Amino acid sequence: MKLRKSIKRGINPLNALFFHIGLGVFAYFFRGLMPVYVIGLIFYFIYRFLTKKDKELEVLLACAYMAGGEVFFRMTKAMFFYETGKYAVILFLLFGMFYTGFKRRATPYLFYIILLLPGMIGTYSYFANDLFLFRKTVLFNLSGPLCLMASALYCYGRQIKLSAMFRILNALVYPLIAMTVYLYLYNPSIQEVVTSTASNAATSGGFGPNQVATALGLGVFILFTRFLLPYKNKWEHYIMQFFLIAMAHRALLTFSRGGVYVAILMALAFVGIVFWRGGLHLKGKILRNTLLSLLTTLLIWSVAVVQTGGLLGNRYANEDALGREKEDITTGRVDLLYTELEAFTENPVLGVGFGVSKLYFLENLGVALPTHNEISRLLSEHGLFGIIALCIILGAPLIRKLQGQRNLYFYPFLIFAFLTMAHSSMRIALPGFIYGLALLHLTYGKKKTGSPVPWQSLAKTW
Repeated sequence: MKLRKSIKRGINPLNALFFHIGLGVFAYFFRGLMPVYVIGLIFYFIYRFLTKKDKELEVLLACAYMAGGEVFFRMTKAMFFYETGKYAVILFLLFGMFYTGFKRRATPYLFYIILLLPGMIGTYSYFANDLFLFRKTVLFNLSGPLCLMASALYCYGRQIKLSAMFRILNALVYPLIAMTVYLYLYNPSIQEVVTSTASNAATSGGFGPNQVATALGLGVFILFTRFLLPYKNKWEHYIMQFFLIAMAHRALLTFSRGGVYVAILMALAFVGIVFWRGGLHLKGKILRNTLLSLLTTLLIWSVAVVQTGGLLGNRYANEDALGREKEDITTGRVDLLYTELEAFTENPVLGVGFGVSKLYFLENLGVALPTHNEISRLLSEHGLFGIIALCIILGAPLIRKLQGQRNLYFYPFLIFAFLTMAHSSMRIALPGFIYGLALLHLTYGKKKTGSPVPWQSLAKTW
């Protein structure tokens, strides 16, 4: 009975924090049991869907948790199959749409996914003799766009309170806290494993540094915004800010720059919005906190550089371990981009097909790599249809904004979605889901006295 009542009331944030700190420890010592946790997690969310009245919020909380935890669950071998995270997010969103539907004005996103389907023609022409590989290739490359479509359909024009958005962002951050704890336990000694300036799997929990840095970078941004817009509970605020520092530290140690750069750009956009629109008192507060953040960032950077014997500094200066400047700051991504553009010019209408650009890389560059850029992939693999699809996902949010949508996170979230798609494609659910969150319309409450909280009055204009 007590468990049922606690579930109905919602989980205490401090309890959730300590639970996820413990989860990180548990994952390190009992990694083989993590699939059990993911199974229990899915049943827990289904239980909440069926018992909670506010299904709209429950769906977003479940999706945020699964999207935020996807990299951690992959890292700890907790997934049934590699794409479990994305498919769980899609399934939860479909469940939400079954109960609450979606706005008619969101239908362009249905056309977005329909425009990608002709790409299967090119894929079939390459894999006609292996239907299993054909199906696997299509599903792997379609899962990211499907996640974006489902998130956009569900969130477009939907209104939620700012307090609800904060709960959603907390749900996304909790598994990142567990992952951060796991990373420190997995690799306590940095100097032993850092021997070059390449992206480092050993400092990334034995997993892909690009994905780890992307997830941690988003966590850093979210917690940075809550440093500027503090938590009500001071202990929750202090613990979250401690993990802000810890996540920033571990993001740097992955030696993957994309996620770090995107987090910085998001933070700059958020500070610019708040500072530009805020009153004099709020500007002074934001300026003070931003300067404090810069000093803390310099300290984190200095510690990380010392820990890596200066190799981290070389990495961000685009130098090798001996201090020699590298020719390509993009680590080969420009070559991939040129090859995809060549594939587009050869097949400008239908494109080469889902996943076929990987074969073009093999033929032209000698390496069979999947695409790193979702935007160029739309051109190379979908041709003219991909260009139209790109126009939809670029234009629909801006039209929504012109129609009066208010969302304090609108521009930072779009920065994350598109820049992550540009350097890491859609390998994880986060860019598609965060794109959807940017489309939410936020409403802002007032104090009991009736006067708005200072930053709430600012947020009403955004």
